Amino acid sequence: MTRNNQSDWSINSWRERPALHQPEYPDKEALREAATELAAFPPLVTSWEVERLKSRLGEAAEGKRFLLQGGDCAEQFQGCDSEVITAKLKILLQMSLVLVQGTRLPVIRVGRLGGQYAKPRSSATETRDGVELPSYFGDIVNRPAFDEASRHPDPWRLLRGYERSALTMNFLRALVSGGFADLHHPEYWDLAWVEHSPRAAEYQEMVMQLSDAVQFMETLTGISVGDLSRVDFFTSHEGLLLEYESALTRSVPRRDGWYNLSTHFPWIGMRTAAPDGAHIEFFSGIRNPIGVKIGPSLEPHEIRSFIEPLIDRLHPDNEPGRLTLIHRYGAAKVADHLPALIEAVRATGRQVLFVCDPMHGNTRTTDAGIKTRRFDDILLELEQSIEIHRNSDSHLGGVHFELTGENVTECTGGARGLTDDDLGQGYRSLVDPRLNYEQALEMALLIAKRIGNHA
Repeated sequence: MTRNNQSDWSINSWRERPALHQPEYPDKEALREAATELAAFPPLVTSWEVERLKSRLGEAAEGKRFLLQGGDCAEQFQGCDSEVITAKLKILLQMSLVLVQGTRLPVIRVGRLGGQYAKPRSSATETRDGVELPSYFGDIVNRPAFDEASRHPDPWRLLRGYERSALTMNFLRALVSGGFADLHHPEYWDLAWVEHSPRAAEYQEMVMQLSDAVQFMETLTGISVGDLSRVDFFTSHEGLLLEYESALTRSVPRRDGWYNLSTHFPWIGMRTAAPDGAHIEFFSGIRNPIGVKIGPSLEPHEIRSFIEPLIDRLHPDNEPGRLTLIHRYGAAKVADHLPALIEAVRATGRQVLFVCDPMHGNTRTTDAGIKTRRFDDILLELEQSIEIHRNSDSHLGGVHFELTGENVTECTGGARGLTDDDLGQGYRSLVDPRLNYEQALEMALLIAKRIGNHA
């Protein structure tokens, strides 16, 4: 069992620590009332689902499984739509099947959805044309329109976030348990983009090989891929808003400790990962598997002094599957930083699951002021991460993408060769750019080939 190093941990002990990137609610009484109402609602996930995921993540840390984690940078309430949710599930299932072929490992599917409604901001306020208003912290806090009414942090939006999460998870469970599995047949794969790639023949062959392998497995076992995937989809989000996360944290009958039942797999962003901060305090006492983002703000010579107390707080008992470190260095910095992270973890004697987030470290701004990411930079960081882990006698156990199942134009490159000039055609994200359906599937095909070459 994971123990907190402090005997006085409680569901509210985080309130005694500095809590960064929390919205400032003007109406404290309304916040208290909203949190009290939220705490009385049913949980969104169950403790046995959480424990099942933790067990599988433990196997991934040992090299026996591979984690695919992906979804929106920040969900919007209006995205609680059947077509949008289905598109996200479809691309994650397709990517997972491709990765199964490449890694020869069972793939753990985790969606960044059903609760990814809050985002940290570099500044608490935003100024336009001399007008200063609260920053947009995500739909669970306020609205994106730049006016006083929209940007006012509204604690009752916490309940709307819960409701949207519940609706999303209910629909996901229905899709997965209902045999949403014809995806493995080639005619259901949208491969029109392949003709634009110099690898067109290679991609078509890989998909046909995948279809043949799936059909062979079904014939051999008598079990359809749909049946095999029914219980293997989990949800995750950044555990940023501690009022929300603590309200949905429960003590469960016949189990020790406390579970955050807002999601299966919460993570801590780099901006809120201070070992003496409120987020680490809260996460240290919950039984969920947890992730921590690690970025280049820590220089290689500083990483050990950060990692040791972090792991002592969050992973004192070396429980399998408990801690995932999600490194997000960027293609230009991963070679300098990642080896130091691997060695710092090794020095603690604890086992963690290493996952690469190749999105955040590769964000850039165009001349027109649009945030975007290059497909080739994302791929390059992943390729380097695979090699660095291999050369360090470690292994990359998963990938973490910001993506959508829709054909937006937010990242450049890929088979169609999208450029900065193409971004205006379908840029829908309010926060960070995402891989679109075509780019995400192409990325999976390329990663599968690269990992397969080392299998």
